[in-house]
Parts: sequence; structure tokens; C-alpha cells
Amino acid sequence: MDGVLGNVFDAALWATYGPRMLAGLWVTLVLVAISYSLGMVLGLLLAFARLSRWRILRCFSATYCWLMRGSPLLAQLFLLYYGLGSLREFWQDWGLWWFFRDAWYCALLAFSLNTAAYQAEIFRGSFLAIPAGQQEAAMALGLSRWARWCKVTLPQSLMVAIGPLGNELILLIKASALASLVTVYDVMGIAKLAFSRSFDFQVYLWAAVLYLLIVETLRRLLRVVERRLNRHLDSPG
Repeated sequence: MDGVLGNVFDAALWATYGPRMLAGLWVTLVLVAISYSLGMVLGLLLAFARLSRWRILRCFSATYCWLMRGSPLLAQLFLLYYGLGSLREFWQDWGLWWFFRDAWYCALLAFSLNTAAYQAEIFRGSFLAIPAGQQEAAMALGLSRWARWCKVTLPQSLMVAIGPLGNELILLIKASALASLVTVYDVMGIAKLAFSRSFDFQVYLWAAVLYLLIVETLRRLLRVVERRLNRHLDSPG
């Protein structure tokens, strides 16, 4: 048993790379949190555009979602970092070279743009799931458009969207490992670095365990949130 444990956990190796792995965990959490939040804001705007009366907005939003959802996230990341990042003189003229030369910022932009497309479809579906009678009843009560949005549409759509939004967040956490391919030292980036120097596969096992812990913790939190949002639907029995 001790021999098996020694094959999957080397105390000396952990002492060398464990702290850096935990630092990479923080990079992963910050990267996902910011990109998901930015994607949520952009996703809401795109969802409103999809439901707009203006055809140009509907076409733009639909095309954007089609492109971002239909192409691989890895390709989008490479296009931003290796593609747009190669236009040094152009970005220097615009004062944006500091952004596109940094792999972390490029990964943040790629993840934000990608998750926005998925969240836009989630929000659009949740808005359409609200019965038209709800809006008609709110209008009959004399509620303003803003009041109808805050008191009728948003609360009900959140109850519909919370599950899919949670799934999208979990998928983004796992997809964030791609950032290591553009030299971002997140969990997977540190694992790759440790393996290149130690040639010990257990560093990848550590990375997998860390991702599993993040996802499981998030899954339990989402279950609590979803239960609280839907507590009024629970039967008395």
C-alpha cells in the first residue's frame, strides 16, 4: 500500500511544485471568474439583441453566436494570441500592445467572447420560457417596462437559467486548461512545467484532482442556490 501511495504522491516533489500548483489554482480561479462575469454581461446584451425588433441586431447576434459556438475554443485562443498578437506595430499605434502581448489577457478575452455566445443562448431561452400572459398581467397592473423586467421577467428567467448557467461555468473551468497552451501558468500550466522537469506523471494527477475539487465544490454550491431560488415550488409535504 505504501508503495502504491508513493507512486501517486511524492512528498519531495510536492514540496517543490505544490506551492506553485496552488498558485496556478488561483490563476485558474481568477481567469474563470473574470471571463465568466464579462461573458455574462456580453451574453445578456447579445440575448437582448437576439430578441430585438431591429433586424440588424438580430443578425449580428445570431452570426456572432454561430461563429463562436461553431469554432473550437482552442482555435479562437490561438487566433487572438498568435494571430492578433503578431500585429505588434498596429497595436502599439493604438496603445494596446500591452494587452495583446500578454498571454493571460488574450486567454481572458478568448474565454469571455466564447462563453458569452453560450450564455446568450441560455438567457434567450430563459426569456422566451416566460409565458406571455405574465407580461400581459403585469401591463394590466400598470407596471412600467423597467418594473416588469425587474419584478416579472428577470426573477423567473433566472430560475430557468441557473442550471444551464452553472453547467456553462463548469465547462469553462475545465476548458480553462487550454490557457496553458499559450504559456499561462494556471493549474495545467504548472503541471506541464513540473512534468517537463521531473517526468513524473503524478503532477497531472494532482492537476486532475484540483479541477475535480473545484467542479464538485461549485456543483454543490449551485445545488444550494437552485434549491433556494425554487424553494417556493416545493410542496408542503
